[in-house]
Amino acid sequence: MPTTASPGAGPHGIEIFAAGKPSTFIGTLAIGVIVVAALYFGRDVFVPMALAILLSFALAPSVLLLRRCYFGRVPSVVVVVVLTFTVICGLGALFGNQLAYLAGNLPQYQFNITEKIHSLKGTATTGGVVERASTMFRDLSNEISKPSNDAGKARVKSPRAPAASAQPQAPIPVEIHQPSLAPFELVQDVVGPLLQPLATAGIVVVFLIFFLLQREDLRDRFIRLAGARDLRRTTEALDDAARRLSRYLLMQSMINASFGVWIGTGLWLIGVPNAVLWGILSMLLRFVPYIGAIVAAALPGALALAVDPGWSMLFWVLGLFLVTESITGQIIEPWLYGRSTGLSGLAVVVAAAFWTLLWGPIGLLLSTPLTMCLVVLGRHVERLQFLVVLLGDQPALALEQSFYQRMLADDPDEAAHQAEEFLKDQPLSAYYDQVAIKGLALAQLDVNRGTLAHEQRVRLKAAIDDLIDDLSDHEDASVAVVKEEEPSVAPPVGVLAAAELAPSWRSKAVLCIAGRGSLDEASAAMLAQLLEMHGIGARVVSREAVSAANLDRLEVTGVQVACLCYLEPGTFGNARYLVRRLRRRLPKAKIIAGFWTLTAEQIEQRHALTATGADLVLTLTQQVVEQVVGAAKEILLDPSSASNRQVGVEIFSAA
Repeated sequence: MPTTASPGAGPHGIEIFAAGKPSTFIGTLAIGVIVVAALYFGRDVFVPMALAILLSFALAPSVLLLRRCYFGRVPSVVVVVVLTFTVICGLGALFGNQLAYLAGNLPQYQFNITEKIHSLKGTATTGGVVERASTMFRDLSNEISKPSNDAGKARVKSPRAPAASAQPQAPIPVEIHQPSLAPFELVQDVVGPLLQPLATAGIVVVFLIFFLLQREDLRDRFIRLAGARDLRRTTEALDDAARRLSRYLLMQSMINASFGVWIGTGLWLIGVPNAVLWGILSMLLRFVPYIGAIVAAALPGALALAVDPGWSMLFWVLGLFLVTESITGQIIEPWLYGRSTGLSGLAVVVAAAFWTLLWGPIGLLLSTPLTMCLVVLGRHVERLQFLVVLLGDQPALALEQSFYQRMLADDPDEAAHQAEEFLKDQPLSAYYDQVAIKGLALAQLDVNRGTLAHEQRVRLKAAIDDLIDDLSDHEDASVAVVKEEEPSVAPPVGVLAAAELAPSWRSKAVLCIAGRGSLDEASAAMLAQLLEMHGIGARVVSREAVSAANLDRLEVTGVQVACLCYLEPGTFGNARYLVRRLRRRLPKAKIIAGFWTLTAEQIEQRHALTATGADLVLTLTQQVVEQVVGAAKEILLDPSSASNRQVGVEIFSAA
């Protein structure tokens, strides 16, 4: 009967959770359905509230600036809100006037559109695809609308068919009179359509003033709900989130406003009518990711197609949008606040569809800011961290988890590709310490639980060997510095080129010994590769080769250092007995114990040096490489004292 793992934490802070109960899943699903239903049916309240929240984040820096100038809390809020809505109302009035002017001029463009349609039809030769398709659809339409012969005969033979009248009857005139409206009905018809947007605007103003005035109080209440146990950490997290979100919204508004001004000016110079309208629309639509700029370009492009008898104006419009969007998205935005909004591409598209379905066009405009607010909260509030996983742009799996998954899938090529991305700014030893060995630790955890069969371990070891071979062309960063041979650049401390090493250190001077199983042997292979890159001769030794029965047959000629590689140290019993056997077989060699899943503090707390009897206990392959190279350098400088020197400059004390 399979057992369910109890919740706990694996190595390196990777949490392992038990499978959730069906009742918990159903409860979560029910809460989600209730929330979505509330957002939909309560959109008359939630839409103004969402607008007010986003505006409060964007206007908070301006309010704080006025308060620092001793303007007072209430006057600062009133001034900022009045100025903001004055600008919004001015833009709305200008947008409406431009739209009415465009509607009045549309009939004038009918001739150009008709001529372009005729020109497109003229490009098709007689009997071409367009003409044949048009003829086919016309014939099908005539066939469908033609009455059947049986129906015609029935009408002819029907005895009830009336005889044709000799004199046609005169048509009866019909007049439709619109009843006069009462004054109240007239006012209702005129003012009624304006009540909804005016009511929404009024609610937004009330909410915005309230949020700006009660900003600190609302923050404290949210802290009480989200994380009252650690007030300092929660307060710092929320303040940081609010600061980042306010800066993003303000900068995004400024960028989009500049984008709209530039587009409007360019369209005016090109000669597109109603350039102000398209500038405002471009500013608004650019808040919609991906498709916003495309829609903003399509509308004035269609108008340019109708206005210009030729095609040049259309190409100028498309070129203006293409160049402006490329510069804004690829240069200006990354320079101001980074390329990414923190949302994944799929999350942006799904969020746009979700909020549009709930709240219509306003939801489309608010989709990205609202979703980004949720992701920012998820990064700082533990209960909302699932939002970061679902919507954030960070990888769904940690690097070590992705490494382990690629190895399980027998896909070392994909793992090598991910490693190359990591190695662009990190040395190979850092990749092995921070990613590969941590991934092996996850595999070792599955081995301990009995969920990784022997056949899977064999395939996993083979995939890791292929990955190590794929990364053999990469050099450790310190080696690249030495090979530059620039007199002005001093080589790193403890690193030697191969030509500077004594001959005894070039030919298998280091034994990289697997502590227990094949996964330990894989970590030993990584260490051996790093040592080879530094010119140190190294070879990998399996656990069977150092067993009590086989140790006497092990070739140890010229061995200077033996390094034990453990993914899981356990109680240090295995390492202690292995060190004792190696002491008898290699009395002059120095022994290093590498416990890759422990920290330096854990090493000291568990008195690992005394428990194992090794000369040195380390936790990183990079540390082992530095210590071995340092030992080789010391022996090279003073060969007579080689038998008395220890590896490294410091050994952890038992205390």
